[in-house]
Amino acid sequence: MKAGIVRELAEIRVEGLPRRYPELPLKDNPVEVTDVSTPSPSRGQVLISVEACGVCYTDIDIIEGRVKCRVPVIPGHQVVGRVVEVSEGVSGVASGDRVGVAWIAWSCGVCEYCARGYENLCVDYKATGCDFDGGYAEYMVSYADYVYRLPSSVEAERLAPLMCAGSIGWRAYKLAGIQSGHRVGLFGFGSSAHIVIQVIRRLNPSVEVYVFTRSRDHAELARRLGADWVGHPSENPPRRVNVAIDFTPVGETVRRALELLERGGRLVVNAISKQTPIVLDYTSHLWMEREVKSVANVTRSDVREFINYYSQYGVDAHVQVYSLSDVNNALRDLKAARTRGAPVLRIK
Repeated sequence: MKAGIVRELAEIRVEGLPRRYPELPLKDNPVEVTDVSTPSPSRGQVLISVEACGVCYTDIDIIEGRVKCRVPVIPGHQVVGRVVEVSEGVSGVASGDRVGVAWIAWSCGVCEYCARGYENLCVDYKATGCDFDGGYAEYMVSYADYVYRLPSSVEAERLAPLMCAGSIGWRAYKLAGIQSGHRVGLFGFGSSAHIVIQVIRRLNPSVEVYVFTRSRDHAELARRLGADWVGHPSENPPRRVNVAIDFTPVGETVRRALELLERGGRLVVNAISKQTPIVLDYTSHLWMEREVKSVANVTRSDVREFINYYSQYGVDAHVQVYSLSDVNNALRDLKAARTRGAPVLRIK
């Protein structure tokens, strides 16, 4: 089968680089597309014929060494495909089912966090496309308990962003605690934020949404999706915000969001890693009961809840489609913020 493999880290070293080093281009062709053996499912697993796989900024973090993963690895954790083989010990999933696979690949089920419903904090958490091979491939295996039934009538490319951009955005939305009359700031407007704004507009129609982005294309999309104000992160919105969600890969945005947060406000940071430091001053950024909440991974409940939301209300997922052979261009475009919406690989 064809697969895209990361064989070594394309690490960017901080020493000697300019302050805004995250804006440096991705190193040339860090993913090798080649022929590999088709995997076989072990007990409790299914073999999936991959139709499409979303490209996430976390994939860039993996490639550049900011997220610790095994190498070599096949990335990709926003997977849509068909079950083609079921192993022993599997129930509830059958050959031919349309399924999705998300970032959460396995959790122990017995640690104190799993016992409390926080499997995203599991002490032995395993991630798709990181600890286990993911969806940049024609076939992949997944534990049957960690796949999700998806509608057959929707294009696979449109469903792929639901598995991470939508689901992790859903978790960030819940943690934000948005209430009627709030002003909400969204910092960055890529794959996840363009879905979250649709959730806010549907479930919290009375709130004002301010979008902060450096990209003209992203700014245009934000206006089309109902943002009340759109500006550069250095600009001041009409009023301070009660809630902010940060989707960016840089630390400076956390500082800026807190500067614009009202007393008693909450900032939710929806990013696994930051490429530049977060430097805060207690009096300027945290005093007056402002709080910061991070989003760590995603639970199966988050994914199921968001799929249910999608089934009830729908989401206009804006996607930019690439072939598997063009995966390195997809990654470069994502890092340079040239994609409008979510980049997705069409596998079959």
